[in-house]
Amino acid sequence: MLTIRFDRLDLRPGDRVLDVGAGFGRHVYECARRGADVVALDYAEDEVVETRATLGAMVEAGEIELDRFKGVLRGDATRLPFADASFDKVITSEVLEHIQDDVAAISEMIRVLKPGGMFAATVPAWGPEKINWMLSDEYHAPKSVGGHVRIYSKTELAAKLRTAGLDLRGDHRAHALHSPYWWLKCAVGPTDNDHPLVTKYRKFLEWDIVEQPTSTRIAEKVLSPVLGKSIVFYGHKPAEAAS
Repeated sequence: MLTIRFDRLDLRPGDRVLDVGAGFGRHVYECARRGADVVALDYAEDEVVETRATLGAMVEAGEIELDRFKGVLRGDATRLPFADASFDKVITSEVLEHIQDDVAAISEMIRVLKPGGMFAATVPAWGPEKINWMLSDEYHAPKSVGGHVRIYSKTELAAKLRTAGLDLRGDHRAHALHSPYWWLKCAVGPTDNDHPLVTKYRKFLEWDIVEQPTSTRIAEKVLSPVLGKSIVFYGHKPAEAAS
């Protein structure tokens, strides 16, 4: 399930891409399939291990070339272990809402982005996220260890990205059908993954991701501008930007 639209990112074969907070690697895999040289970074050790293993399996299966796999490492988004202007593209998906010092993290991501490079960030959209917080205190920090620490408004995130030095190139919402799933989880308890209603809705989402029927594609397109669980921003680092 991809949140970022790679045509908006202007991703090209041979681009060097950093995914900050890569999780289990869904966007990294797609970048590699499109011929980019990928580096994945995450703070969670288990996710780093699994992403590294999956990329290795993709190489063995011939799905991506070995040269595309540049590294998977554990690290802190607020202190990236890379030199200035190291990457053509930097992406971060559903990460900034977990980080207390999000301004420092954004600054670091823009620092390692080359002048002229493109950046994409996704966070939970304000409306659906607000409902989650209202339904359950266990969904977010401080009760949820490592949970979301803020609800972004569109204006707030846009301002922080511009302040970091980006020219914004547009935004969109995504995953409308996932918002009701999280409302349901919060209503019954975020950790109750075996609740019958949660299980049934999760199976529907898994079916939708695999089959991609026309009916749900149309529903996503119509509903995402209003109900999309995530908002995605695209930004360009000016070519004249100093390191």
